[in-house]
Amino acid sequence: MGTYLNPGNSGFEDICRGRYVDKTGMIALINDTIGTPDKLTCITRPRRFGKSFAAQMLCAYYDKTCDSSPLFDDKEIAKAQSYREHLNKYDVIYLNMTDVLGETTTADLVAFIKRNIVRELTECYQSLTVVEGFSATLVNAVQAAGNKLIMIIDEWDAPIREHPEISDEYLGFLRMLFKSSATTSRVFAAAYMTGILPIKKDGSQSAISDFDEYTMLGPLQFSEYVGFTEKEVVDLCEKYHRDFSLMKQWYDGYSLEDVGSVYNPYSVMKAVKNNRFRSYWTETSSTECLLSYIERDVHGLGKTIARLIGGDEVPIETNGFENDLFTFKNQDDVLTLLAHLGYLAYDEQMGKVRIPNEEIRLEFSRTIREDKSLDTMKRVQESDKLIMDTIHMNTEAVAAQIEKIHIEATNPLNANNENSLRAVIQIAYFSYKDHYIKKEELPTGYGYADIVYLPKQGEYIPALLIELKWNQSADTAIEQIKRKKYPEVLQGYGGDILLVGINYDKEVPASDRKYICKIEKWNGNS
Repeated sequence: MGTYLNPGNSGFEDICRGRYVDKTGMIALINDTIGTPDKLTCITRPRRFGKSFAAQMLCAYYDKTCDSSPLFDDKEIAKAQSYREHLNKYDVIYLNMTDVLGETTTADLVAFIKRNIVRELTECYQSLTVVEGFSATLVNAVQAAGNKLIMIIDEWDAPIREHPEISDEYLGFLRMLFKSSATTSRVFAAAYMTGILPIKKDGSQSAISDFDEYTMLGPLQFSEYVGFTEKEVVDLCEKYHRDFSLMKQWYDGYSLEDVGSVYNPYSVMKAVKNNRFRSYWTETSSTECLLSYIERDVHGLGKTIARLIGGDEVPIETNGFENDLFTFKNQDDVLTLLAHLGYLAYDEQMGKVRIPNEEIRLEFSRTIREDKSLDTMKRVQESDKLIMDTIHMNTEAVAAQIEKIHIEATNPLNANNENSLRAVIQIAYFSYKDHYIKKEELPTGYGYADIVYLPKQGEYIPALLIELKWNQSADTAIEQIKRKKYPEVLQGYGGDILLVGINYDKEVPASDRKYICKIEKWNGNS
């Protein structure tokens, strides 16, 4: 057992001793690539989405220096036809690039990797002939071992993210390993890389083009292994007696084709362990980076972030992103990066992004208040004031601010309807998370309340029940709230309720106010 060659199965053994959710079915997908032209796989995920767990699982499964049958015989992979064929049959080279960076200087990184792999190979195979070329030495190692190698690189992009000045040398090293079809076929039965970012582009193409890439934007057959599926979360909640509805509110939101809802595994496990729902994932990641990205001087980004925080979906074009943390030509590049980092959820069919859940929305709300740019501070202050004006029933100020947002944010209003009006309200009230929980289309038994802002526990402010109308009247909105008894949906809530009717009349001349607001206090007998 070595550090870089055949690391054994102890890492995965420790994982299995915890509250392990069986993801070993992924091994069968990698087995299907062994010895084929598709043998090179790169899977990218946000931090704390189980990348290292998967890498250690693969090490335990393929490493021929250990017997991992006790770890896998009762797992999903044991049902696969390929299970015994590849179990503990290969020499594994394992590189956790974050750990490697901690062991050497950046200037010596590639030489360090080569030096230590060759050292461990010669210790294992004394008949190995070491020659000047690293790839040629690997070819000799395959002959000495009698089997091809499995290469596993965890956090493959750490050198590029943390030390961009060595990107060219590092990518050159990877190209040497994986872009020469003759060497790659002779040395590797398969290679598996994980990271946060897709492989860096060289011009318009991937710098290591032979890899099949599966990202947060297109996980394809690996969708089931991006995070926890809803069934897995339901099972965990039943087993450990946790509130599934809260789990869904906090950690759901990454919806993938053929799988449906996907949950952040790290945060789910923390909530299961602690029986407390809060933002866990963002505490482990470089959340200061979120601020650096949304502060960027990219035209229109501030308005777009406000729309996202308000609950809107935003269309993006992802193809121009150059797969690094530094090159941003427009706001699409910033939003694409945030999707790869897990701060946004991407809908491939619709080509849109949104903030996925309470955990991430809370982080956006916190971060935007740290943004010292004049535009962002102004938007936060205006939204905070709008909430206070609504609470104090200042209808003229509420109508004026909503109309201002309408004028500034024209994109959500391509269609003249109540859905477009809803988008304006979401942007206007985007800072609600400090005080409220938002519910939309809340079923009442008599219809659906458009938007309800329910005070968080400990907040002594009224609930806001908002009804939206287009080309009708604010009075009509209030009357509908009363007639359909929408406030009854808040039975059990003991605080005050404000009924807020908002109407937009597009037929009103530009010189007059198009928005009208009416606010009444619900007394239970109206």
